[in-house]
Amino acid sequence: MQDTLIGTIERFLFQNHENGYAVFVLRSMNHEMTTVCGLLPALACGQEVELRGAWVLHKRFGKQFEAQACIRKLPETITGIKKFLGSGLIKGIGEVYAQKLVDHFGVETLIILDKFPERLSEISGIGKKRIEMMCAAWREHKDVANLLVFLQDKGVGIGCAGRIYKQYKQDSLRIIQENPYRLADEVWGIGFKTADMIAQKLGFSLTCLPRIKAGIVFTITSVCQRGHLYVEIGELQEYTKQLLGFTDEHTDLVKQALQALYEKEKVYSLERDDKKYITVPSHYFSEKGVASKINDIFKAPPDVYFDSDKVYSVLRVETPGEIYLNAHQQEGILSCLTNKITVITGGPGTGKTTLIKKLLSFLEAAHVTYKLAAPTGRAAKRIIEGTGRFALTLHRLLNFDVGTMSFTYNERNALPVQVLIIDEASMIDIFLAHALLKAVPYGTRLVFIGDIDQLPSVGPGNFLQDIMTSKQVSCVRLTHIFRQAQNSLIVMNAHKINRGEFPVSFLPDARKDFKFIKEERYESVEDHIKQIFVRDIASQGISADNTMVLTPMNRGPIGTIALNNFLQKLLNPQERVEIAHAGTIFKQGDKVMQIRNNYDKQVFNGDIGLVEQIDHEQRQMVVNFNEHQRVVYEFDELNELVLSYAISIHKSQGSEYDAVIIPIFVQHFMLLQRNLIYTALTRAKKMAIFIGQPRALAIALRTTKGTARLTFLSQFLGEQ
Repeated sequence: MQDTLIGTIERFLFQNHENGYAVFVLRSMNHEMTTVCGLLPALACGQEVELRGAWVLHKRFGKQFEAQACIRKLPETITGIKKFLGSGLIKGIGEVYAQKLVDHFGVETLIILDKFPERLSEISGIGKKRIEMMCAAWREHKDVANLLVFLQDKGVGIGCAGRIYKQYKQDSLRIIQENPYRLADEVWGIGFKTADMIAQKLGFSLTCLPRIKAGIVFTITSVCQRGHLYVEIGELQEYTKQLLGFTDEHTDLVKQALQALYEKEKVYSLERDDKKYITVPSHYFSEKGVASKINDIFKAPPDVYFDSDKVYSVLRVETPGEIYLNAHQQEGILSCLTNKITVITGGPGTGKTTLIKKLLSFLEAAHVTYKLAAPTGRAAKRIIEGTGRFALTLHRLLNFDVGTMSFTYNERNALPVQVLIIDEASMIDIFLAHALLKAVPYGTRLVFIGDIDQLPSVGPGNFLQDIMTSKQVSCVRLTHIFRQAQNSLIVMNAHKINRGEFPVSFLPDARKDFKFIKEERYESVEDHIKQIFVRDIASQGISADNTMVLTPMNRGPIGTIALNNFLQKLLNPQERVEIAHAGTIFKQGDKVMQIRNNYDKQVFNGDIGLVEQIDHEQRQMVVNFNEHQRVVYEFDELNELVLSYAISIHKSQGSEYDAVIIPIFVQHFMLLQRNLIYTALTRAKKMAIFIGQPRALAIALRTTKGTARLTFLSQFLGEQ
C-alpha cells in the first residue's frame, strides 16, 4: 500500500533534467520538511504536489520519501507562485519578473498568465515582445507538462519529451498514440528502443506491422552509421529478427513488412553479383547521382584550356624565390590543368600545400575563376593559412538557405566557377558529395585533395576511395618527404605508422616533437595528462586552448566522456555560471562541440566553440564558434553539444592542433586500426604525445582489415 504526501517544493538538492530524477525538500501542510526522491520530471520550486510512494531509509541520508507517482498542482500562495515563476522553468520569467508579476497580480498571477495574458501590459517595464515570449513559454510549458504526464510511466525522460514536442508541437500526443514508431525515424536522439518501449506500454503488439517496418529501417540506418550504404538482404533479415526478439518462425512477417516498405518506396533494392542488397532510397540515388554527374562532367568540354606543353615547360624552369616542384608534384599540376577531375593524395610533408599554391599561381595568371573549399571550418582555415587565399566550407560554398532548407547552389543554379579545389576530400560523405556535384557546372575542372590513408568520412559512403578505385579519375600520389618535413618526428612517424612500423622518439637532427609515454595502467592516464599540460605544453609555448586529447572511443574510463569531466576540472576550474544537462555540466568558458548538422543554426557536426554565456532566465546558452558566429541554444537543445577538451579521433578529421595527446590501450581493442592511429598523429602541428601500452599500438599497426565499406560507387562509375 502506498503512502501519500502533499506539500510544496521548497528547494532542490539534485535534479537531472534529462531523465527527470530529482531529490528535493518538500514543505508539507503542517510545515514539516521532508526529503523526497524519484523520477519526477518538470518540477519547479514553489510547485504544489501530491506524491504517492513509500518511506525508505537511506544508508547515508537517512529517512526519505521515495515517490512513484506525482500529481502536479499549480501553486496558490504568493510565496509559492513567486518561487515557481522565479525558478527559470518558464522562459523569460526569472526572479525579477516573477516579483513584478506577483506584486501586481498577487495570487491571481497564474490565472492572468493563462487566461488573460493581455493584462500583462498593465505592468510598467514589460513590453510587447516580452509579453509574447512569456505567453509562448507558458503555453509550451503546459503542453510539455501534459506530454510528460502521459509519458511518465513509459520510461521517457524530460529531454526526450522536449525533443518530441519540438518536432510535433500540439500534435505530439496524437502522433505518439497513432504510431509511436515514427519517433525513431523523425525525432533526432530517439532510437528504435525508446519508441518500442513507448509502443509496448501503449499496447502495440510485438508482431504488428509498424513495429517490424520500424525495426527494418532502424537496422538499415544502424548499418549505415558504420559507414556502409547497403546491407545484404539475408543479413538484414537476421539483424532485424535479433532486434525484434523474433525466431525463424517470424521470417515471413519480416518479409511481408519488407514488401510493404518496397511498395511505399521506403526502401530500395538492387542486385550485384547474384546477391540482393537493401538500402534507403536516399543512399542509392545519392551514389547513382554522383556517378551520373561525374560521367556527364567527363563528356562536357572544359570552360578553360591549358596547353600541356607550355605548362610543362614552365614547371621545368627553376624560378628564383619559388620552390621547385618534384616530378610527382609537376605531374599533379599537369593533371589538374588538363583533366576534368583529378585526385591528389599524399601524407604529411609530401608537398600538397605547395602544389596547391603553384596551381593557384597558374590559375591567377590565366585569370581563371576558381574557388577553394573544405568540408569543415578548421580545414578551410588551414587552406587559408597555407595558401594565403580565401577558402570556404562546403556548406557555405553551396549556401544553405534556412527558408527552403536546401542549398542555393544546385542542379538548377550552378556555382559560378571554372576550377573548384576541395581539400581534405577524404572527409566527404556520399550526401555532401552528391550536393556538391549537383552544383558543379559541366565545364568545371574539379580537384580533390586528401590523404587517402586517413580514416574515411564520418558519414556513410567512401567517396574519395571509390572514385580512385574506379580508375575513371586521374589520380596522383605524392610520396617524397621534403627535407624540412624530415626534421619532424611527427611527419617521419606518420609515415612509419602508415607502413606498419613502430614510431621512434629520437632521430639525429630531428625536432623532439613526438613522445611515447609507456604506461600499462589506464588509471594513470589522468596523472600523465595533468603533467603534460603543466610541464610539456607550457615549456613549448603551446596554448592549452590549442591542445586536444584524442581517444578512440567515447565510453569507458579513458573515453571522451570521462576525460572531458577530468579536463573540465583541470582547465576550467573557476566558479562560473553553469547548467546541468543529461549528466553533463556546461560552464561558461567551456570548450564544446556540435555533434549533428543543424542547418537552422548553420553549425555542423564537429564544429568546436566556447561557451560564452548561460542565461537561466531566458533558458539559453550562447556558444561562440568563431569571431563571426555566435549561436544561441535553448536549454532543451543542449543534447546537440558535448564537452570537447577531449574528442574522438573520428571527430578530429580535418582539424589540426598545436599539440595532441593520444591514449592507446587494449581497452580500445575493437577500434584499434592503423589508419586510426595515423589520423590521430597527423592532427598535430608542433607536438604529439602517445600515452599507453606498446602492445595496444602493435595491435593497431597490424590491423588494416575491417575498414572496407559496402558501397557501389566505384562499380557505378565503371559502368558509365
